[in-house]
Amino acid sequence: MVKRGVIVTGGLGDIGMAVAKAFAGEGAAILLADARQDDGSAVAALTAAGASMALSVGVDVSDEAAVAGVVETAIATFGRLDVVVNVAGIMIYKPIVDLTGHDWHRLLGVNLVGAALFTGHALRLMASGSSVVNIASVHARRTSPLVAPYAAAKAGLVSLTRSAAIEGKRLGIRVNAILPGAIETAMLRASPNIASGAEVIDPEDLGQPEDIAALARFLASDDARFITGEDIVADGGRMGRL
Repeated sequence: MVKRGVIVTGGLGDIGMAVAKAFAGEGAAILLADARQDDGSAVAALTAAGASMALSVGVDVSDEAAVAGVVETAIATFGRLDVVVNVAGIMIYKPIVDLTGHDWHRLLGVNLVGAALFTGHALRLMASGSSVVNIASVHARRTSPLVAPYAAAKAGLVSLTRSAAIEGKRLGIRVNAILPGAIETAMLRASPNIASGAEVIDPEDLGQPEDIAALARFLASDDARFITGEDIVADGGRMGRL
Protein backbone atom coordinates (compact mmCIF):
# COMPACT_ATOMS: atom_id res chain seq x y z
CA MET A 1 0.00 0.00 0.00
CA VAL A 2 1.25 3.49 -0.89
CA LYS A 3 1.85 5.57 2.26
CA ARG A 4 2.12 8.90 0.48
CA GLY A 5 1.93 10.01 -3.11
CA VAL A 6 4.27 12.85 -4.06
CA ILE A 7 4.69 14.94 -7.22
CA VAL A 8 7.96 16.83 -7.64
CA THR A 9 8.11 19.25 -10.56
CA GLY A 10 11.54 19.94 -12.00
CA GLY A 11 12.27 16.51 -10.61
CA LEU A 12 15.29 15.80 -12.79
CA GLY A 13 17.16 18.90 -11.59
CA ASP A 14 19.55 19.00 -8.67
CA ILE A 15 17.11 20.29 -6.05
CA GLY A 16 14.17 18.37 -7.50
CA MET A 17 16.00 15.07 -7.36
CA ALA A 18 17.22 15.72 -3.82
CA VAL A 19 13.64 16.47 -2.76
CA ALA A 20 12.37 13.31 -4.44
CA LYS A 21 15.03 11.17 -2.74
CA ALA A 22 14.14 12.67 0.65
CA PHE A 23 10.53 11.53 0.27
CA ALA A 24 11.60 8.23 -1.28
CA GLY A 25 13.58 7.55 1.88
CA GLU A 26 10.26 7.55 3.74
CA GLY A 27 8.80 4.98 1.37
CA ALA A 28 6.65 7.45 -0.57
CA ALA A 29 5.54 6.93 -4.15
CA ILE A 30 7.15 9.60 -6.35
CA LEU A 31 6.20 11.11 -9.69
CA LEU A 32 8.91 13.27 -11.27
CA ALA A 33 7.50 15.91 -13.61
CA ASP A 34 10.13 17.56 -15.80
CA ALA A 35 10.50 19.11 -19.24
CA ARG A 36 13.21 16.55 -19.92
CA GLN A 37 12.76 12.82 -20.33
CA ASP A 38 14.32 10.49 -17.80
CA ASP A 39 16.68 7.90 -19.26
CA GLY A 40 15.68 5.55 -16.47
CA SER A 41 18.45 6.51 -14.08
CA ALA A 42 16.32 8.90 -11.98
CA VAL A 43 13.56 6.35 -11.42
CA ALA A 44 16.17 3.71 -10.59
CA ALA A 45 17.78 6.06 -8.06
CA LEU A 46 14.45 6.69 -6.34
CA THR A 47 13.71 2.98 -6.16
CA ALA A 48 17.14 2.42 -4.63
CA ALA A 49 16.44 5.22 -2.13
CA GLY A 50 13.34 3.42 -0.88
CA ALA A 51 10.44 4.72 -2.97
CA SER A 52 7.47 2.36 -2.96
CA MET A 53 6.81 3.39 -6.56
CA ALA A 54 8.53 5.81 -8.93
CA LEU A 55 7.86 7.17 -12.38
CA SER A 56 8.93 10.12 -14.49
CA VAL A 57 6.73 12.11 -16.87
CA GLY A 58 7.84 14.65 -19.44
CA VAL A 59 5.69 17.77 -19.17
CA ASP A 60 5.55 21.47 -19.93
CA VAL A 61 4.42 22.75 -16.53
CA SER A 62 2.95 25.89 -18.10
CA ASP A 63 0.51 23.75 -20.16
CA GLU A 64 -2.75 23.46 -18.21
CA ALA A 65 -3.93 20.28 -19.92
CA ALA A 66 -0.54 18.64 -19.44
CA VAL A 67 -0.50 19.52 -15.74
CA ALA A 68 -3.98 18.05 -15.31
CA GLY A 69 -2.73 14.87 -16.99
CA VAL A 70 0.22 14.59 -14.62
CA VAL A 71 -1.99 14.95 -11.55
CA GLU A 72 -4.46 12.40 -12.92
CA THR A 73 -1.59 9.99 -13.63
CA ALA A 74 -0.29 10.32 -10.09
CA ILE A 75 -3.68 9.64 -8.52
CA ALA A 76 -4.45 6.77 -10.90
CA THR A 77 -1.06 5.16 -10.29
CA PHE A 78 -0.64 5.77 -6.57
CA GLY A 79 -4.27 5.80 -5.52
CA ARG A 80 -3.65 9.07 -3.69
CA LEU A 81 -1.79 12.37 -3.82
CA ASP A 82 -0.54 13.89 -0.58
CA VAL A 83 2.31 16.26 -1.47
CA VAL A 84 3.19 18.52 -4.39
CA VAL A 85 6.61 20.17 -4.39
CA ASN A 86 6.94 22.83 -7.09
CA VAL A 87 10.63 23.03 -7.95
CA ALA A 88 10.55 23.59 -11.73
CA GLY A 89 12.37 26.76 -12.71
CA ILE A 90 14.46 28.33 -15.45
CA MET A 91 16.66 31.41 -15.70
CA ILE A 92 17.15 34.08 -18.34
CA TYR A 93 20.16 36.37 -17.98
CA LYS A 94 19.40 39.65 -19.75
CA PRO A 95 19.09 43.33 -18.87
CA ILE A 96 15.47 44.46 -18.62
CA VAL A 97 15.89 46.63 -21.72
CA ASP A 98 16.73 43.53 -23.80
CA LEU A 99 13.95 41.27 -22.53
CA THR A 100 11.22 40.42 -25.02
CA GLY A 101 7.62 39.52 -24.35
CA HIS A 102 8.51 35.93 -25.21
CA ASP A 103 11.23 35.95 -22.55
CA TRP A 104 8.80 37.16 -19.90
CA HIS A 105 6.04 34.75 -20.87
CA ARG A 106 8.37 31.77 -21.04
CA LEU A 107 9.96 32.35 -17.66
CA LEU A 108 6.79 33.33 -15.84
CA GLY A 109 5.05 30.35 -17.42
CA VAL A 110 7.51 27.86 -15.97
CA ASN A 111 8.41 29.56 -12.68
CA LEU A 112 5.02 30.90 -11.62
CA VAL A 113 2.12 29.71 -13.77
CA GLY A 114 3.26 26.09 -13.57
CA ALA A 115 3.28 26.20 -9.77
CA ALA A 116 -0.11 27.93 -9.80
CA LEU A 117 -1.60 25.21 -12.00
CA PHE A 118 -0.27 22.37 -9.86
CA THR A 119 -1.43 24.18 -6.72
CA GLY A 120 -4.91 24.61 -8.17
CA HIS A 121 -5.18 20.91 -8.91
CA ALA A 122 -3.84 20.12 -5.45
CA LEU A 123 -6.53 22.21 -3.77
CA ARG A 124 -9.20 20.56 -5.91
CA LEU A 125 -8.13 16.97 -5.48
CA MET A 126 -5.95 16.39 -2.43
CA ALA A 127 -7.40 15.33 0.90
CA SER A 128 -7.23 17.10 4.23
CA GLY A 129 -3.78 16.75 5.74
CA SER A 130 -2.02 17.19 2.40
CA SER A 131 0.60 19.81 1.63
CA VAL A 132 2.09 21.94 -1.14
CA VAL A 133 5.66 23.23 -0.91
CA ASN A 134 6.82 25.88 -3.38
CA ILE A 135 10.53 26.37 -4.01
CA ALA A 136 10.91 30.12 -4.46
CA SER A 137 14.20 32.00 -3.98
CA VAL A 138 15.84 34.74 -1.93
CA HIS A 139 15.51 36.71 -5.18
CA ALA A 140 11.89 37.21 -4.11
CA ARG A 141 13.26 39.61 -1.47
CA ARG A 142 16.67 40.78 -2.67
CA THR A 143 18.06 40.35 -6.14
CA SER A 144 20.89 41.12 -8.55
CA PRO A 145 21.21 42.38 -12.15
CA LEU A 146 20.07 40.46 -15.24
CA VAL A 147 17.43 38.26 -13.56
CA ALA A 148 14.34 40.50 -13.38
CA PRO A 149 11.83 37.92 -14.70
CA TYR A 150 13.17 35.26 -12.34
CA ALA A 151 12.98 37.58 -9.32
CA ALA A 152 9.49 38.73 -10.28
CA ALA A 153 8.29 35.15 -10.71
CA LYS A 154 9.69 34.09 -7.35
CA ALA A 155 8.10 37.08 -5.62
CA GLY A 156 4.84 36.09 -7.28
CA LEU A 157 5.32 32.52 -6.06
CA VAL A 158 5.59 33.75 -2.48
CA SER A 159 2.36 35.71 -2.92
CA LEU A 160 0.69 32.66 -4.47
CA THR A 161 1.77 30.64 -1.45
CA ARG A 162 0.02 33.03 0.94
CA SER A 163 -3.19 33.07 -1.10
CA ALA A 164 -3.24 29.30 -1.52
CA ALA A 165 -2.64 28.80 2.20
CA ILE A 166 -5.64 31.00 3.01
CA GLU A 167 -7.88 29.13 0.57
CA GLY A 168 -6.44 25.77 1.53
CA LYS A 169 -7.00 26.16 5.26
CA ARG A 170 -10.67 25.22 5.17
CA LEU A 171 -9.68 22.16 3.12
CA GLY A 172 -7.01 21.11 5.59
CA ILE A 173 -4.28 21.63 2.97
CA ARG A 174 -1.16 23.55 3.99
CA VAL A 175 0.93 25.59 1.55
CA ASN A 176 4.41 26.94 2.30
CA ALA A 177 7.38 28.30 0.38
CA ILE A 178 11.12 27.87 0.74
CA LEU A 179 13.48 30.67 -0.33
CA PRO A 180 16.83 29.04 -1.05
CA GLY A 181 19.97 31.13 -1.22
CA ALA A 182 23.06 29.98 -3.10
CA ILE A 183 22.70 26.23 -3.62
CA GLU A 184 25.29 24.08 -5.40
CA THR A 185 23.42 23.37 -8.63
CA ALA A 186 24.04 23.49 -12.35
CA MET A 187 21.78 26.56 -12.51
CA LEU A 188 23.96 28.43 -10.02
CA ARG A 189 27.15 27.62 -11.92
CA ALA A 190 25.55 28.75 -15.20
CA SER A 191 25.03 32.27 -13.82
CA PRO A 192 27.10 34.88 -15.67
CA ASN A 193 27.06 36.93 -12.46
CA ILE A 194 28.96 34.13 -10.74
CA ALA A 195 31.24 33.46 -13.71
CA SER A 196 32.20 37.14 -14.05
CA GLY A 197 32.82 37.62 -10.35
CA ALA A 198 30.07 40.25 -10.11
CA GLU A 199 28.52 38.05 -7.44
CA VAL A 200 30.86 36.32 -5.00
CA ILE A 201 29.66 33.53 -2.73
CA ASP A 202 31.48 32.72 0.46
CA PRO A 203 31.91 28.92 0.63
CA GLU A 204 30.23 29.01 4.05
CA ASP A 205 27.11 30.44 2.38
CA LEU A 206 26.89 27.71 -0.25
CA GLY A 207 24.20 25.15 0.51
CA GLN A 208 23.52 21.74 -0.93
CA PRO A 209 20.32 20.50 -2.61
CA GLU A 210 19.84 18.16 0.33
CA ASP A 211 19.52 21.17 2.65
CA ILE A 212 16.46 22.32 0.74
CA ALA A 213 15.12 18.78 0.47
CA ALA A 214 15.24 18.30 4.23
CA LEU A 215 13.24 21.49 4.78
CA ALA A 216 10.68 20.51 2.13
CA ARG A 217 10.22 17.12 3.77
CA PHE A 218 9.72 18.79 7.16
CA LEU A 219 7.17 21.28 5.84
CA ALA A 220 5.16 18.43 4.31
CA SER A 221 5.26 16.40 7.53
CA ASP A 222 2.86 16.26 10.46
CA ASP A 223 5.57 17.94 12.56
CA ALA A 224 4.81 21.13 10.60
CA ARG A 225 1.03 20.81 10.93
CA PHE A 226 0.75 24.33 12.42
CA ILE A 227 2.84 26.01 9.70
CA THR A 228 1.11 27.36 6.61
CA GLY A 229 1.38 30.44 4.41
CA GLU A 230 5.03 30.94 5.36
CA ASP A 231 8.05 31.76 3.19
CA ILE A 232 11.13 30.40 4.91
CA VAL A 233 14.62 31.55 3.95
CA ALA A 234 17.29 28.84 3.74
CA ASP A 235 20.50 30.64 2.83
CA GLY A 236 22.97 29.91 5.62
CA GLY A 237 22.37 33.38 7.06
CA ARG A 238 23.77 35.17 4.02
CA MET A 239 20.87 37.55 3.57
CA GLY A 240 20.63 38.40 7.26
CA ARG A 241 24.08 40.01 7.47
CA LEU A 242 24.70 43.72 6.94
